[in-house]
Amino acid sequence: MSDYGSAGEDRDSSGILIPLHEERRARSSLPVTFDRRELDQILRIYGRMVAAGEWRDYAIDHLKDRAIFSVFRRTSEVPLFQIVKDPKLTRKQGAYSVVAATGAILKRGHELTRVLAVFDKKLKLVI
Repeated sequence: MSDYGSAGEDRDSSGILIPLHEERRARSSLPVTFDRRELDQILRIYGRMVAAGEWRDYAIDHLKDRAIFSVFRRTSEVPLFQIVKDPKLTRKQGAYSVVAATGAILKRGHELTRVLAVFDKKLKLVI
């Protein structure tokens, strides 16, 4: 760090050094969220399914370790599907996944567009 002396410069208005470990800790305490591009893709699918009469409600949860977009047929029911963003899995299976009501992972991957392609096909109930 350079000392420029006190000529014309306030000691209080100089730059503040923040230790890197404190900045990382502050960032890790923030919840995981969907960004604008991701929400645009998800809401495009959601709008199409609402227009088809299959979905009626949704909920977004921003948790410390993941973000979840839950889709409901009726508000009082369990979610039909959950679109999950889990950054810890980014380098492994992929950060995005679509989970069915039964807990089965329908699709997982690195790109949200490809994961959401699972809704392009007509999903059927198997008894």
